[in-house]
Amino acid sequence: MDLGLQDRIALVTGASSGLGWAAALELAREGCRVAICSRSEARIQAAARRIVEALGLAEDRVLPLVCDVTDEAQIIRMIEQVVDRWNVLNILVTNAGGPPAGYIGDFTADDWRAALELNLLSTINLCRHALPHLRRAAREPNGLARILMITSISAKQPIPNLYLSNAARAGVQGFAKSLAEELGPEGITVNTLLPGYTRTERLQELARVQQQRTGRSLEEIETSWAEQAALKRIGEPHEFAAAVAFLASARASYITGVAFPVDGGRSKHLL
Repeated sequence: MDLGLQDRIALVTGASSGLGWAAALELAREGCRVAICSRSEARIQAAARRIVEALGLAEDRVLPLVCDVTDEAQIIRMIEQVVDRWNVLNILVTNAGGPPAGYIGDFTADDWRAALELNLLSTINLCRHALPHLRRAAREPNGLARILMITSISAKQPIPNLYLSNAARAGVQGFAKSLAEELGPEGITVNTLLPGYTRTERLQELARVQQQRTGRSLEEIETSWAEQAALKRIGEPHEFAAAVAFLASARASYITGVAFPVDGGRSKHLL
């Protein structure tokens, strides 16, 4: 299937590892020129090299940038760098690390503010500042403009010890649905992707927290997570990335406002 992504310009945040990196790799595999960002210059440079080497690309097809997405000024500068380099932005994939695990008594008001800054306000600010460029891309002949927000299955089915994430991700869902309605007449699609338990560094971190709380082994914890999915296994980053590439593509032009689970059948709700 030709996804119509050849030489489209994509920006993926939080892309030095995990789901962000996998998404950037898949978009590059489908022909996109990809800008990726992280707070760490060393990590994002290494991530760019891994994409270039994995796909045998010219180095100028991947643009590594340093950006703390909780800093609005850095977001503005990063988007300017992408557009200065390639003159257009077709695809925005918002992503950031998850906040700490814990329960209501574990967090202060500052912890709640930090979680909302990281997972909700960063998404809002990325969209706000990318929108002029996405609107211009949508108006071009054969135009394509996509916004994809990586959240979590916890936005639909909260996870007991992820209070901060549950609240922030639900906020992203409300924002995404509102934005999809506003931008639909302009041909800009807005969708969220809700990963379930997927084999990343973040999952390893959550497993260690549970191990400390419960005394169970890491193997027992992973098995219990796998059992929650209809497929009875943990997901792999490349499986999630395939969904990102499709929703970013020209073939997904009539899909917007959707919260798209990529969870192996973990969520049990009807809608």
